[in-house]
Amino acid sequence: MRIPSFRHLPWLLTALLAACSHGPERDRGPDRPVDVSGVPDAVPQEAPRSRYGNPRSYTVLGKTYHVMDDATGFRQRGLASWYGVKFHGRRTSSGEPYDMYAMTAAHKTLPLPTWVKVTNLENGREVVVKVNDRGPFHPGRIIDLSYTAAAKLGVLKKGTAPVEIVALTSPGKPLAETLAAARDPDARRQTRPSGLKPDTAPSAGQGDYIQAGAFRNPFNARSLQRRLARAQASPVEIRSAEGLHRVIVGPITSPTRRDALLQLLETWGVQGHHRVQ
Repeated sequence: MRIPSFRHLPWLLTALLAACSHGPERDRGPDRPVDVSGVPDAVPQEAPRSRYGNPRSYTVLGKTYHVMDDATGFRQRGLASWYGVKFHGRRTSSGEPYDMYAMTAAHKTLPLPTWVKVTNLENGREVVVKVNDRGPFHPGRIIDLSYTAAAKLGVLKKGTAPVEIVALTSPGKPLAETLAAARDPDARRQTRPSGLKPDTAPSAGQGDYIQAGAFRNPFNARSLQRRLARAQASPVEIRSAEGLHRVIVGPITSPTRRDALLQLLETWGVQGHHRVQ
């Protein structure tokens, strides 16, 4: 294994070393309060491994880190921190500019890019972020959240919080497969989710509609609608009749996206989902 050098990857190691100061004690948010409540979660996608930010190993402050080949089934608990204005606009380890208003994060060893679900274990809040950077390198911390992700999780004021990370994707892997592993760490092959009968792929211009849930309480329906709108790309609507509020996702014209949605619902513990007209 060869450790990357400044001669080969100057901006990568600069970003890695700069990331050592990630954290609110040496960083800050915007000067004026910003309402980020409407910023949607990152949407998990199938993506190739980034050309940048994925050396087999690298060393920061005398410690060597080995980048994972596969994030399928990855779960981790530890402290989350955040970074903001100090790094806003700078190049991340993946080459993308850091945007503190986007739903992104930094991790020491996950392959780039990886989409992960982060749960604040103190308040139960959840977000989905795209890991596109390296860090944090403070002892005990496992993930550095963007300013916006930290705000939505309720991490800003304290600076850190105990979290659980679950990988929803792995570069180069089918989305449905890694979502299945997020639900079951031992899952290593795609299975057909319950609630969907075998069928052929929809023809052009058509698509599936999935009833994700049905509720008597409209608040519960709106809550699921908002979560689904943040977590995936298909339209989500509420159809109300006779006191029942049904959350409908669609049209979904891609079988891969359909299966990924059903896997996501099962990961969330949402039961009874099925295809509707």
